[in-house]
Amino acid sequence: MRLREPIERGEVDLLFRRWKRLQAVVGNTYRTAAGRLTVTAIDVVDPDDLTDDDARRAGTADAHALRTTLRGDATLPTYRITVVAAEGPDPRSVLAGDDGLTDADVADIDRRLERLDRASSWGAWTMATLRLIEAQPATVSTVLAEAMGRERPAFKLDVRKLKGLGLTESLEVGYRLSARGRTYLARTTRPR
Repeated sequence: MRLREPIERGEVDLLFRRWKRLQAVVGNTYRTAAGRLTVTAIDVVDPDDLTDDDARRAGTADAHALRTTLRGDATLPTYRITVVAAEGPDPRSVLAGDDGLTDADVADIDRRLERLDRASSWGAWTMATLRLIEAQPATVSTVLAEAMGRERPAFKLDVRKLKGLGLTESLEVGYRLSARGRTYLARTTRPR
Protein backbone atom coordinates (compact mmCIF):
# COMPACT_ATOMS: atom_id res chain seq x y z
CA MET A 1 0.00 0.00 0.00
CA ARG A 2 2.79 2.45 0.82
CA LEU A 3 3.98 2.21 -2.79
CA ARG A 4 0.62 2.99 -4.42
CA GLU A 5 1.16 6.74 -4.80
CA PRO A 6 4.90 6.56 -5.68
CA ILE A 7 4.08 4.00 -8.39
CA GLU A 8 1.25 6.18 -9.73
CA ARG A 9 3.66 9.15 -9.87
CA GLY A 10 6.29 7.02 -11.64
CA GLU A 11 8.79 7.36 -8.79
CA VAL A 12 8.78 3.63 -8.07
CA ASP A 13 8.97 1.16 -10.94
CA LEU A 14 10.80 -1.86 -9.48
CA LEU A 15 9.63 -4.67 -7.23
CA PHE A 16 11.84 -7.44 -5.90
CA ARG A 17 10.50 -10.87 -4.99
CA ARG A 18 11.94 -14.23 -3.98
CA TRP A 19 9.86 -17.00 -5.54
CA LYS A 20 10.31 -20.72 -6.06
CA ARG A 21 9.04 -20.19 -9.58
CA LEU A 22 8.20 -17.10 -11.58
CA GLN A 23 4.74 -15.79 -10.67
CA ALA A 24 4.37 -12.95 -13.16
CA VAL A 25 4.35 -12.59 -16.94
CA VAL A 26 5.69 -9.63 -18.90
CA GLY A 27 2.78 -7.73 -20.43
CA ASN A 28 0.19 -8.91 -17.91
CA THR A 29 -1.65 -6.62 -15.51
CA TYR A 30 -2.10 -7.66 -11.88
CA ARG A 31 -4.29 -6.41 -9.06
CA THR A 32 -2.11 -5.69 -6.02
CA ALA A 33 -2.28 -3.77 -2.77
CA ALA A 34 -0.49 -0.99 -4.66
CA GLY A 35 -3.18 -0.91 -7.36
CA ARG A 36 -3.28 -2.44 -10.82
CA LEU A 37 0.25 -2.93 -12.15
CA THR A 38 1.46 -3.90 -15.60
CA VAL A 39 4.71 -5.87 -15.73
CA THR A 40 7.10 -4.55 -18.38
CA ALA A 41 10.22 -6.62 -17.64
CA ILE A 42 11.46 -9.40 -15.35
CA ASP A 43 15.04 -10.39 -14.58
CA VAL A 44 16.66 -12.78 -12.12
CA VAL A 45 19.23 -10.87 -10.05
CA ASP A 46 21.78 -11.58 -7.37
CA PRO A 47 20.78 -9.64 -4.23
CA ASP A 48 24.46 -8.81 -3.64
CA ASP A 49 24.47 -6.91 -6.96
CA LEU A 50 21.54 -4.62 -6.06
CA THR A 51 22.44 -0.94 -6.28
CA ASP A 52 21.30 2.20 -4.53
CA ASP A 53 19.54 3.14 -7.78
CA ASP A 54 17.62 -0.18 -7.65
CA ALA A 55 16.70 0.67 -4.08
CA ARG A 56 15.48 4.17 -4.96
CA ARG A 57 13.41 2.79 -7.83
CA ALA A 58 11.92 0.24 -5.39
CA GLY A 59 11.06 2.88 -2.78
CA THR A 60 13.77 2.09 -0.23
CA ALA A 61 16.66 4.16 1.09
CA ASP A 62 19.63 2.17 -0.20
CA ALA A 63 20.76 -1.25 -1.45
CA HIS A 64 21.32 -2.56 2.08
CA ALA A 65 17.78 -1.57 3.12
CA LEU A 66 16.41 -3.15 -0.06
CA ARG A 67 18.17 -6.45 0.67
CA THR A 68 16.74 -6.49 4.21
CA THR A 69 13.20 -6.13 2.82
CA LEU A 70 13.51 -9.28 0.71
CA ARG A 71 11.28 -11.92 2.24
CA GLY A 72 11.52 -15.66 1.85
CA ASP A 73 14.28 -18.20 1.68
CA ALA A 74 17.57 -16.61 0.58
CA THR A 75 18.28 -19.66 -1.60
CA LEU A 76 15.29 -18.87 -3.84
CA PRO A 77 15.77 -16.85 -7.03
CA THR A 78 15.35 -13.10 -6.63
CA TYR A 79 13.29 -11.48 -9.37
CA ARG A 80 13.52 -7.81 -10.37
CA ILE A 81 10.10 -6.88 -11.74
CA THR A 82 9.69 -3.63 -13.65
CA VAL A 83 6.15 -2.26 -13.39
CA VAL A 84 4.01 0.70 -14.37
CA ALA A 85 0.61 1.70 -13.03
CA ALA A 86 -2.01 0.22 -15.33
CA GLU A 87 -3.92 2.72 -17.39
CA GLY A 88 -7.66 3.11 -17.21
CA PRO A 89 -10.16 1.94 -14.65
CA ASP A 90 -10.22 -1.56 -13.19
CA PRO A 91 -12.46 -3.62 -15.51
CA ARG A 92 -14.09 -5.21 -12.44
CA SER A 93 -15.12 -1.76 -11.18
CA VAL A 94 -16.55 -0.86 -14.57
CA LEU A 95 -18.45 -4.15 -14.67
CA ALA A 96 -19.69 -3.70 -11.08
CA GLY A 97 -21.12 -0.29 -11.97
CA ASP A 98 -22.98 -1.59 -15.04
CA ASP A 99 -26.50 -2.15 -13.80
CA GLY A 100 -28.13 -1.98 -17.24
CA LEU A 101 -28.66 -5.73 -17.40
CA THR A 102 -30.58 -7.24 -20.29
CA ASP A 103 -32.51 -10.49 -19.99
CA ALA A 104 -29.57 -12.16 -21.75
CA ASP A 105 -27.13 -10.69 -19.17
CA VAL A 106 -29.23 -12.04 -16.29
CA ALA A 107 -29.43 -15.46 -17.97
CA ASP A 108 -25.64 -15.44 -18.49
CA ILE A 109 -25.00 -14.60 -14.82
CA ASP A 110 -27.49 -17.34 -13.82
CA ARG A 111 -25.50 -19.86 -15.88
CA ARG A 112 -22.18 -18.74 -14.44
CA LEU A 113 -23.44 -18.93 -10.86
CA GLU A 114 -24.99 -22.36 -11.48
CA ARG A 115 -21.62 -23.52 -12.84
CA LEU A 116 -19.85 -22.23 -9.71
CA ASP A 117 -22.39 -24.03 -7.52
CA ARG A 118 -21.96 -27.32 -9.42
CA ALA A 119 -18.14 -27.11 -9.25
CA SER A 120 -18.09 -26.46 -5.50
CA SER A 121 -17.25 -29.28 -3.11
CA TRP A 122 -19.16 -27.30 -0.48
CA GLY A 123 -22.41 -27.28 -2.47
CA ALA A 124 -24.57 -24.47 -3.79
CA TRP A 125 -23.32 -21.23 -2.23
CA THR A 126 -23.69 -18.37 -4.70
CA MET A 127 -27.22 -17.14 -3.99
CA ALA A 128 -26.91 -17.62 -0.24
CA THR A 129 -23.66 -15.64 -0.25
CA LEU A 130 -25.13 -12.82 -2.34
CA ARG A 131 -28.19 -12.62 -0.07
CA LEU A 132 -26.00 -12.64 3.05
CA ILE A 133 -23.88 -9.77 1.70
CA GLU A 134 -27.06 -7.93 0.74
CA ALA A 135 -28.40 -8.33 4.29
CA GLN A 136 -25.10 -7.61 6.06
CA PRO A 137 -22.98 -5.16 4.07
CA ALA A 138 -19.72 -3.95 5.62
CA THR A 139 -19.58 -6.98 7.92
CA VAL A 140 -16.21 -8.55 8.62
CA SER A 141 -15.64 -11.69 6.55
CA THR A 142 -15.10 -13.84 9.65
CA VAL A 143 -18.69 -13.18 10.75
CA LEU A 144 -20.07 -13.79 7.26
CA ALA A 145 -18.14 -17.04 6.86
CA GLU A 146 -19.36 -18.21 10.25
CA ALA A 147 -22.96 -17.41 9.27
CA MET A 148 -22.49 -19.63 6.21
CA GLY A 149 -20.84 -22.39 8.27
CA ARG A 150 -17.65 -22.03 6.26
CA GLU A 151 -13.97 -21.45 6.83
CA ARG A 152 -12.96 -17.84 6.24
CA PRO A 153 -10.27 -18.44 3.53
CA ALA A 154 -12.63 -20.55 1.37
CA PHE A 155 -15.47 -18.07 1.88
CA LYS A 156 -13.27 -15.13 0.84
CA LEU A 157 -12.11 -17.01 -2.26
CA ASP A 158 -15.72 -17.57 -3.27
CA VAL A 159 -16.61 -13.90 -2.71
CA ARG A 160 -13.71 -13.00 -5.05
CA LYS A 161 -15.40 -15.14 -7.71
CA LEU A 162 -18.56 -13.06 -7.27
CA LYS A 163 -16.48 -9.90 -7.47
CA GLY A 164 -14.96 -11.17 -10.72
CA LEU A 165 -18.49 -11.30 -12.13
CA GLY A 166 -19.05 -7.71 -11.01
CA LEU A 167 -21.66 -8.65 -8.38
CA THR A 168 -19.86 -7.57 -5.19
CA GLU A 169 -17.42 -4.90 -4.09
CA SER A 170 -14.83 -5.02 -1.31
CA LEU A 171 -14.98 -2.42 1.42
CA GLU A 172 -12.47 -1.48 4.13
CA VAL A 173 -14.36 -4.02 6.22
CA GLY A 174 -16.44 -6.64 4.46
CA TYR A 175 -18.32 -6.36 1.20
CA ARG A 176 -21.44 -4.95 -0.39
CA LEU A 177 -23.42 -5.73 -3.49
CA SER A 178 -22.42 -3.68 -6.50
CA ALA A 179 -24.99 -1.85 -8.61
CA ARG A 180 -24.81 -4.83 -10.99
CA GLY A 181 -25.29 -7.26 -8.09
CA ARG A 182 -28.34 -5.39 -6.77
CA THR A 183 -29.92 -5.31 -10.22
CA TYR A 184 -29.13 -8.97 -10.78
CA LEU A 185 -30.77 -10.03 -7.50
CA ALA A 186 -33.85 -7.95 -8.31
CA ARG A 187 -34.21 -9.62 -11.72
CA THR A 188 -33.07 -13.22 -11.34
CA THR A 189 -35.57 -16.04 -10.86
CA ARG A 190 -32.98 -18.36 -9.26
CA PRO A 191 -34.12 -19.64 -5.87
CA ARG A 192 -32.98 -17.70 -2.86
